[in-house]
Amino acid sequence: MNEIDYKFVHPDFRINGFPIDRERLIVLAVAYVKDGLPYRKSVGRFLLDWLDDRDYVEATTSGSTGIPKQIKLKKQSMVNSALATGEYLKLSPKNRALFCLPADFIAGKMMLIRAIVLGLHLDIIRPSSMPLSLTSKNYDFCAMIPLQAAKSLTDLPRVKKVILGGASIDGELEAKLQNISTQVFSSYGMTETISHIAMRRVNHTEEPETTYKALPNVIFTQDDRSCLVINAPLIADHPVITNDIVHLVSHSEFEWLGRFDNIINSGGFKVFPESVERKIKKYLHGDYFISKEPDDELGQKAVLYVQGDEKEYPTLAHDIYMDKEVLKYEVPRQIYFVPEFVYTDNQKIRREETVKKYQK
Repeated sequence: MNEIDYKFVHPDFRINGFPIDRERLIVLAVAYVKDGLPYRKSVGRFLLDWLDDRDYVEATTSGSTGIPKQIKLKKQSMVNSALATGEYLKLSPKNRALFCLPADFIAGKMMLIRAIVLGLHLDIIRPSSMPLSLTSKNYDFCAMIPLQAAKSLTDLPRVKKVILGGASIDGELEAKLQNISTQVFSSYGMTETISHIAMRRVNHTEEPETTYKALPNVIFTQDDRSCLVINAPLIADHPVITNDIVHLVSHSEFEWLGRFDNIINSGGFKVFPESVERKIKKYLHGDYFISKEPDDELGQKAVLYVQGDEKEYPTLAHDIYMDKEVLKYEVPRQIYFVPEFVYTDNQKIRREETVKKYQK
């Protein structure tokens, strides 16, 4: 990966069809901040932060696994991340890209940086659950959350490559993605790693892929909890120790099993909620998650929360119980159907808050 300074603006960079150099980018950022549209204001504010004299920008973590916090990200590290994504996905200058995420979070910020340093022709549109309905153009690249992809299946073939992040891809969506021409990737990462540092191919594979493969210059190890440790010297000054339990295939590939803080100890067996969720996703079409409750006999027991009406799933409990993939100690002892989950601002499920909301 060639060293490119964070002050660099690629000569092929375009926004909404117009050539943009550094000076024009400043003018555009100021105009966006003065604009009455909130999504343009957030884009303008980030661009002004990017173009100031500091060598870092401030970002807010998602809060999906704790309280959101402000952290500083080095601009050079963000450039390095953008270059790694470009290399992994084989993006080229003048490729057309669609920006349809809020610029308040790392995924949106990085789409802007990728366009600036890779020389992409970027169209900026209002964030929407159906972004492709707002444009009739074809694109080479786009980043979305799974909800956007699920509501854009008819139009998605107009995009050659899509990366999905911010939430898990449910079984229904993953099945439908097999039938479209778009190359779809599931991304793994967090604000602390400046967006994704690994990808999993979702469709057009001979066998379903379950492992995430590292981006260039990223190495994986594990700590004594079997949690993933990310070594990415071009992105983070120190190894990033996660709470994600993984099966480490190699130093560049892992299978994600679940969160260490979500483990359920049921009768001496360790239940990984996220693993069970993947096994039962074929029976559910909305949001759901496995949680735990105290149990006099087992110590803890697995329970299932489903957002929706029980009438939609008349055989759910039986289907899960009879599923040969679901081990006996993994079967949820109780299913709760609730009207609405609690979410973060970028639509990640807040598990603990949702459980507290409906506890009797």
